[in-house]
Amino acid sequence: MPLHDRYPILIVGGGGAFGARLAELLARAPGIDLVLAGRRLAPLDMHAAALFATTGRPVRAVALDARGATADDIARLGVRTVINASGPFQTGSYDLAKAAIGAGCHYIDLADARAFVTGFSELDAAARAAGVLAVSGASSVPGLSSAVVAHYAGTFASVDEIDIAISPGNAFDPGVATVSSVLGGVGQPIHVLDGGAWKTVYGWQGLRRGSFGRAGRRWLGYVDVPDLELLPEQIHTARTVRFQAGLEVSFFHLGLWAASWLVRSGVVRSLAPLAPGLLAVKRRLSRLGTDRGGMVVALRGIGHDGAPKELTWLLEALNGHGPYVPALTSAALARRLASGAETRTGAFACQAIVPLAAILAEGKHLDILSAAQEKALPSRFT
Repeated sequence: MPLHDRYPILIVGGGGAFGARLAELLARAPGIDLVLAGRRLAPLDMHAAALFATTGRPVRAVALDARGATADDIARLGVRTVINASGPFQTGSYDLAKAAIGAGCHYIDLADARAFVTGFSELDAAARAAGVLAVSGASSVPGLSSAVVAHYAGTFASVDEIDIAISPGNAFDPGVATVSSVLGGVGQPIHVLDGGAWKTVYGWQGLRRGSFGRAGRRWLGYVDVPDLELLPEQIHTARTVRFQAGLEVSFFHLGLWAASWLVRSGVVRSLAPLAPGLLAVKRRLSRLGTDRGGMVVALRGIGHDGAPKELTWLLEALNGHGPYVPALTSAALARRLASGAETRTGAFACQAIVPLAAILAEGKHLDILSAAQEKALPSRFT
């Protein structure tokens, strides 16, 4: 569909930490009409009014619960694509995706929960029968991370290791759902490919330091994400796939690392119930950090000249623009659906679905920078 025609998009969770930023990105796109949905109408009305003030385009706001929405509810809104930015996906269901498919709409979500994303293909037959595209994981992982891997893997004869790390600035103010999902993974077992064999590691352990350019060096720990399962399927030569995340403030990160041992040993079942209290503490101490975040994707393997090498892609998000990064992939995919550039049907994970250039183009007006560097590795790498 050409963008000179009106293309209505529904963003469920359009007033949340990432949904609101996604709405900002799509409100700039010619020909796209936005409908923001959530359980509470008042905040959505305020956000819709703010978007109108900055773009001059009217934005609708409606009350809609992601967990109770039906195909009829969505059909009445007259939208073409439904984007689920509501979360948390770790404990979520595919009900909204099923409702969107039932209404004959495309569906996109920002999920980063491993089981949710990797199991999403169970909706493939229904999506194909409806003639729509349903994609899960159009976020930093696996959407952006897999796009980076796909973009640079061709510079290698074979990729042996994939190492991904993300660290937001402490100034970022997440919601309770986001904090709960992070805490829920602390100390929990994670199945990873390491040295050609599947092994078990534990959430927020594997302590090490990582560099994020102008965001500085930060502590990192293991986190369970879809990439750990999807990237070995995407890059068949990979023998090791690692994903870690880190908090900017060392005290916070090392506190989670220490608490992970309590969960791992069974003393504590889960840290998720502590989310409201710990979020309150974080907000009171937000001044301790900065508004700078980063993402690193490192590939190691054999170049086409037969020599071992490493390619490191670094994304730097400055001046508080890091929270836009999880929304870039879904914005790019929605824009491609609206323009007719994306014509596939079916339901699957967002694994190298959107080209890297299209994703980064969504943030070209933001203080989000990226670059890749190569270096030779010693022969003992092989």
